[in-house]
Amino acid sequence: MTRSRSYIATPPGATIKEQLIDRGMSQKEFAARMDMSEKHISKLINGDVQLTTDCAVRLEFVLGVPAGFWSNLETIYREKLIKVKAENSMERDEIIAKQFPYREMAKYGWVPEAKNTKEKVINLRKYFGVVELSLLSNNQITRIACHRLAITEKSDLALMAWAQRAKVVARETCIESINVKKLIGKLDDIRGIAVMSPDEFMPEMQAILAECGIALVILPHLKGSFLHGATFIDGNKIVLVLTEPEEEPDQLRFSLFHELGHIILGHIENPNGTTEQDEADANAWARKQLIPDSLEI
Repeated sequence: MTRSRSYIATPPGATIKEQLIDRGMSQKEFAARMDMSEKHISKLINGDVQLTTDCAVRLEFVLGVPAGFWSNLETIYREKLIKVKAENSMERDEIIAKQFPYREMAKYGWVPEAKNTKEKVINLRKYFGVVELSLLSNNQITRIACHRLAITEKSDLALMAWAQRAKVVARETCIESINVKKLIGKLDDIRGIAVMSPDEFMPEMQAILAECGIALVILPHLKGSFLHGATFIDGNKIVLVLTEPEEEPDQLRFSLFHELGHIILGHIENPNGTTEQDEADANAWARKQLIPDSLEI
């Protein structure tokens, strides 16, 4: 038996078990009469295997109850299971959805406005391309070069939302194949244009990085994400996302080189996110690329 707040899914096996008790028949004898293994009969009674048409016909012979009755019980059970799973899944996802900065995401046009939490859940599932928000705990879905993420932390969920938007934008960007060696060869050029104002150097920076298989995306900062940049692999490209420059261009430059450090040092290959040492190494690498009085993140 499986239940949710509104539904109870009872397998046909419960009715079979009642029939056996009424007749004083053991499962071993029943299995022999059904010409099935005891293991299969046990799974059938517990609802762990589907009651097939063939099984329904056998039940009609053995228990004298029409095959259609058993087939109907199975259909009702499977429908109820879907409803139970959907309702339980929605309740879990509603808890997760409340942790997202949804209003801010809607303000930027990343998700539609929502009237209630259920609408938020549906919109967020579509936004992330998952059937359940709980799947966001899977590192294969949220591979980002930053500290390990958790769907129980508001800051991590804000970062996930931010990174997902970067993926969407990056997929519309035409870039070449990933080539880290080429990136290393372009470092002098990158340092050269990084001294310009953000408005001036960003278009050139995006063009240079595109040649190396890196999509540079600039997004608004989401409250609660607590990060200025992130890097991850999405399909056949590397996505490097930074917050929009405000009043701290030095911060933007350092964030850029910090993320480039993650790429060159190989940190983005780690499915479990970065370690404290990885972050320290990326900081040290970025400092070497910039002037001594650069700001740290």
